[in-house]
Amino acid sequence: MAYYLIKSDPETYSWADLLREGRTRWDGIRNFQARNYLKNWQPGDSLLFYHSGDEKAIVGVAKVVSEPYEEPGSGGRWFCADIEPHMPFKQPVPLKLLKSTTELQGLILLKQSRLSVMPVQEREFQRIVKMGGIME
Repeated sequence: MAYYLIKSDPETYSWADLLREGRTRWDGIRNFQARNYLKNWQPGDSLLFYHSGDEKAIVGVAKVVSEPYEEPGSGGRWFCADIEPHMPFKQPVPLKLLKSTTELQGLILLKQSRLSVMPVQEREFQRIVKMGGIME
């Protein structure tokens, strides 16, 4: 199992939207580096769901439930995968807290903040989940 962080502007697609729908196709990735990370997803991988925009906080954990596949209409250039909600956080973990936590200084989010899909180390994932008030 691998761990990733995915970002979405909650005005476009929020954690609440994912909870309500129960499953969605994670598509619209238009950065080659992010696309390449997404192409490595496997069913069962865990995804930290980050609200960008004004909120700037991780709000829950989703799971990858399909192999990556060609995004419809992309001519094979872009990929997507299906995800489902797994665990909402009891409290959001804001970017400010991530930045001030010594164990999380290696997070790609802190170095490449515009990337919408990025890997996370298992120890980072476990620390963030604990900060969110749940245990994986």
